[in-house]
Amino acid sequence: MHDALAQQLECALVQLELAFSTAQRAKLVAYIELINRWNRAYNLTAVRDPMAMVTRHLLDSLAITSLIPGGTILDVGTGPGLPGIPLAVALPDQSFHLLDGNGKKTRFLFQVKNDLNLTNIDIKETRVENFHVDQGYSCIVSRAFASLSAMVKSCHHLLSPQGRIFAMKSTGVHAELDEISDLAERVVLHELEVPGLEETRYLVELSVRS
Repeated sequence: MHDALAQQLECALVQLELAFSTAQRAKLVAYIELINRWNRAYNLTAVRDPMAMVTRHLLDSLAITSLIPGGTILDVGTGPGLPGIPLAVALPDQSFHLLDGNGKKTRFLFQVKNDLNLTNIDIKETRVENFHVDQGYSCIVSRAFASLSAMVKSCHHLLSPQGRIFAMKSTGVHAELDEISDLAERVVLHELEVPGLEETRYLVELSVRS
């Protein structure tokens, strides 16, 4: 299974035009293997097939790599570390704060951090409404966390004055955008190409209104 996962990942990285080192590719495969192992007891994801995890979780997350700005990134509702862990592997010079209120999932994240030696991630176990910082984030990212409306309302206090929200969405995004016209301004709607995934994916870039 290890070799099959590595081969699938290597082919997909060519399609995504991502040049990773051998160590980075090894960490990504090890991450999927950890999810698969822990998933049996902790129910981290509804996806059970490791090969499908590569496509639906790993590649889906990595598809936004080139769109992520510099600085410290907050991944809200990260769950088992998506998209934060794949992005932290892809962008080792950037810092990622992974926030989730589920103790089982944050325990898994600490295991991933230790096993993969990810020194550029910081794990926060709390609900986003209860999380506060002295200096806001320039970028908050989420994947399958909440509706755009709920995300803007729950995360706006964590943004810097010029900060932006980057929300990963599927085909229902247009209806969600209509619901937040009074809360946020759409900066860009990026359509993503995820190797092996026939479903359409988007990254919504939002600027929250004052």
